[in-house]
Amino acid sequence: MNDINIEIFKRQISTYLSQEDVDKVMKAYHDAEELHRGTFRKSGEPYIIHPLNVAYSLSKRYADMETLCAGILHDTIEDTPLTKEDIAKQYGLEVAKLVDGVSKIGRMEFSTKQEQNVANIRKIVTGLEVDVRIIAIKIADRLHNMRTLQYMKQEKQIENSQETLDIFAPLADYLGDNESQVELRDLALKYLEPDEYNRAKEVRQKIEEESKQCLYQMYDTIHKLLNEALIPNEIKIRIKSIYGISRALKEEATLSKMNDLLALKVVVDDIANCYQSLGVIHRKYHPLNDKFKDYICRPKTNLYQSLHTTVCGEEGKYVQAQIRTPKMHKIAARGLSSFWEMYGKDAKYLMQEELEKKSQFYSYLIDIDEFAENNRDFVERLRQEIFATRIHVYAQTGDVIELPKGATLIDFAYKLDSDNANYIVTTAVNGENVPISYILQNQDRVQLVTDRSSQGPKIEWLEAAKTTHAKRKILDFKTQKS
Repeated sequence: MNDINIEIFKRQISTYLSQEDVDKVMKAYHDAEELHRGTFRKSGEPYIIHPLNVAYSLSKRYADMETLCAGILHDTIEDTPLTKEDIAKQYGLEVAKLVDGVSKIGRMEFSTKQEQNVANIRKIVTGLEVDVRIIAIKIADRLHNMRTLQYMKQEKQIENSQETLDIFAPLADYLGDNESQVELRDLALKYLEPDEYNRAKEVRQKIEEESKQCLYQMYDTIHKLLNEALIPNEIKIRIKSIYGISRALKEEATLSKMNDLLALKVVVDDIANCYQSLGVIHRKYHPLNDKFKDYICRPKTNLYQSLHTTVCGEEGKYVQAQIRTPKMHKIAARGLSSFWEMYGKDAKYLMQEELEKKSQFYSYLIDIDEFAENNRDFVERLRQEIFATRIHVYAQTGDVIELPKGATLIDFAYKLDSDNANYIVTTAVNGENVPISYILQNQDRVQLVTDRSSQGPKIEWLEAAKTTHAKRKILDFKTQKS
């Protein structure tokens, strides 16, 4: 049932941690093993197997000693006599903070199970404000639980899978953790819609078989051309996930229109050679001009960077080439958690700094946390404004603003510049004048004209706003002026 044991884990962490840190992690393991002794999972395995797998998953990402200790001890506050104060004394305040961050709030504090659930979701998600590593541990925890979900009752399988799809997969996506979000969504679909999962899985297997020759021929051709151009390169083949194929089948009923079903990830040594490689590929394969995206110049909001171009490849198949540097490739796969491997002991500071300074998701989260009336309201706003389908809208400067589907011009304006948004006098989208209540579409281009002598937000702006951020800024302005 499980192929990870303590010796495999110890060998893994010994490849990058100091002996002192290895000893601390091993102490945490032996203490947790003793605390969980006599407790078993639904699979029949000793309970310690679960925290060991969580910590092992984190160690594959080169997580620091404190995160590994917290991963091993993450269920001790909930399930054993160990307290946060005990952990602080034995392992330090940092480990105690991380373990407390992933621990659920006790059932005794709530009158219903639902109240407890929404409170715990709020606690875990807002853990980002304290330390992004809390979410990294929780995602690793959820991944192992989803991988072993077959041992749970059907009711629990559905409950956990829906929560995974609604909360944890989007969280992983916002942190740039593509590896985790893909697996979480595939596993959730497996239990929520087993027939649909099997259909999409069969379609994917068929696509893989039918596209194998095309992809490997393009792999060899591009590799050879880049070598001739003296561009160091590594190429990886990717086929869209089961969940992604399932969504495409539902939305389009055909895969023929998809430009990212098949992909080649082309990793080159530097940014200059990313653009050079783009020219090499375009000289060989005809590009679809409207499918080019420069995410190096304009990164996605979860730090993702790459050049995307869709070309007509061998056998007339559309293939997306994703061209990036090694650093971009690591971030594309694991997002902020890739910082552990790249920056070592400084990673925890850089991860938090990057999240707080550059993530639009983080600023939305702060607004919702402060504005929400209660835990239920917080989770509902989270689902509607952050975890809902997203659109990307362009400002005159070329900046890309991410918004929930259904957002209006007023939401865009306050997300772009909260101060100047108070003084908007005219608005246009794609060159056409439109009202402030206009509902934006993906890829819209917005022009705003402001006048500092204007009176500020009108009452109808509050009605037009869909996001907490915009509503809050409008109310703040009116409060200051009153």
